[in-house]
Amino acid sequence: MKVNRRDFISLSAVAGAMTAIPATAKGIELPDPKQKAKLRLSCQEGVAPGGSLNEKLDFLEEHGFTGIEPHGGGLPGRVDEYKKALRGRDIKVSAVCAGFSGVIISEKESSRKEAMRSIKEILTASGEIGAVGMIVVPAFNGQTALHHKESRELLLELLPELGDHAQKAGTSVLLEPLNRREAYFLRQLAPAASICRDANNKGVRMMGDFWHMTWEETSDMGAFISGGEHLKHVHIASRKSRKMPGEDEGDNYVEGFRGLKVLGYQNYVSFECGSKGDRRKSIPAAAKLLREQWAQA
Repeated sequence: MKVNRRDFISLSAVAGAMTAIPATAKGIELPDPKQKAKLRLSCQEGVAPGGSLNEKLDFLEEHGFTGIEPHGGGLPGRVDEYKKALRGRDIKVSAVCAGFSGVIISEKESSRKEAMRSIKEILTASGEIGAVGMIVVPAFNGQTALHHKESRELLLELLPELGDHAQKAGTSVLLEPLNRREAYFLRQLAPAASICRDANNKGVRMMGDFWHMTWEETSDMGAFISGGEHLKHVHIASRKSRKMPGEDEGDNYVEGFRGLKVLGYQNYVSFECGSKGDRRKSIPAAAKLLREQWAQA
């Protein structure tokens, strides 16, 4: 895979082995991934237009989406609804977005226990409907009094148990880094990947979100590559106002898509965003933009 000099500079902080290559090099060759990357578009259920789950699925399929992302709240009671609605369709569940109660890295034992119970319940439902994983934010701002070191250590104590449960359910835990306005602990993809590595459990994975990455990462491409084999899901929105991709001037995802292509990424890029206009028009327009930029990457 060809990488130009600008891309190489972005990657040099991620790929230490490349530092021996002269900075004057016009380009380098990266090994091709085992599988060619795919752009598989997904949309959160609450973002897609329609008065029912079937109407939302009809709309998404009509516009080439292959994934839908339900919210985890109440999902255990909707498993049969999802199974019935997905029967005979090409569209599948991409990931399940949070919806749990409690705080997994709270200093309060009762809150941690509730988080473990609730996450396990949603993980079971996620596996039943074929989700790649369930998105878990360890703590939002104000939800824990623990410092970074204590938070990381506690998370690593609890993740193996959740990872084992996820594997038995046929899914995974997806750690999500946020921007500093939403969470202080876990804000970049590389630290999330290091937690996955240290957890050493196939049921513990991570995701990236272009919106949060806008504020926290110096390179979209480098960030995704740092996720490596642990990266299993991606969220996308406009870069300035968190609306539909393309609704903010200058919305560009090419560099990040290049990183996904280096990885041979096979999972979903899912819309988590609002819209400035009619979603029946803005969603197809955003999908068209992303396909065009994927082709450029």
